[in-house]
Amino acid sequence: MSRKTALLVLPGLAFLAAGFLVPAVAMLVAPPGEEPTAVLARLGEMLTDPYEWRIIGRTVTLGLIVTALCVGLGFPIAYLLARSRGTWGGVLLALAIFPLLLSNVVRTFGWLVLLGANGAIGRLLTSTGLTDDPPQMLYTPLAIVLGLTQLFLPLAIISCYSAVAQVDPGLDDAARGLGASRTRAFWSVVVPLSGPGIVVAATLVFAGSVTAYTTPYLLGGSSQRMLATQLFSYASVSVDWAAASATALIMTILVFAVSAISSPAGRRGATS
Repeated sequence: MSRKTALLVLPGLAFLAAGFLVPAVAMLVAPPGEEPTAVLARLGEMLTDPYEWRIIGRTVTLGLIVTALCVGLGFPIAYLLARSRGTWGGVLLALAIFPLLLSNVVRTFGWLVLLGANGAIGRLLTSTGLTDDPPQMLYTPLAIVLGLTQLFLPLAIISCYSAVAQVDPGLDDAARGLGASRTRAFWSVVVPLSGPGIVVAATLVFAGSVTAYTTPYLLGGSSQRMLATQLFSYASVSVDWAAASATALIMTILVFAVSAISSPAGRRGATS
């Protein structure tokens, strides 16, 4: 790195350190009014509490389900977008990106309208005679999964699209010319070569799902606590800063662990 480049990067790094790294480390290690050892002590208590483990397990489980859904739904859409030609390709890509322009709260309130006791889905089920009373779909794991999947699906599409777009379409034609069906060419050529993009998409979606707050809070309520909503409860309701920092530390460890696992997978996909 040249000296001029270092001088250009230095202000941004200083701003990042002052505005993010220092406050984050201080909150994780020594929150206001707490001893430095209080966070580790509270973390030890939480890791021996079955209730906290249920919250951790629910967060990881729902995060994995949302990740699988987003990647499974997003990759075929990304493939369609990358192989679309002319004006339609740009229009479809804009439609895929458009949800990112809306607030998370707005998109989540849409699910409140759909999944509520008097919502559109409940009225449809009762009007068709499938059920006598509207089913309780709000404040369930299903509601959280639906909301988070809608929230992060555009992100998965964009991540996969950037990878699929770099795969030469001529490789598909070559595989079919050698006798492979369109489906086999897709699974044997496109998917392996798009591996790094799939890994990036999965990592981003999982990290976002386990740290999301608004959607689990509105759709899950207090009966379906996740780590982010538990952190908010510790920080704003019980004002237990040590517990809040310990919860944030668990979330940070989960994200870093997934990143550490996914990075080698992405490198292997890039060199395969």
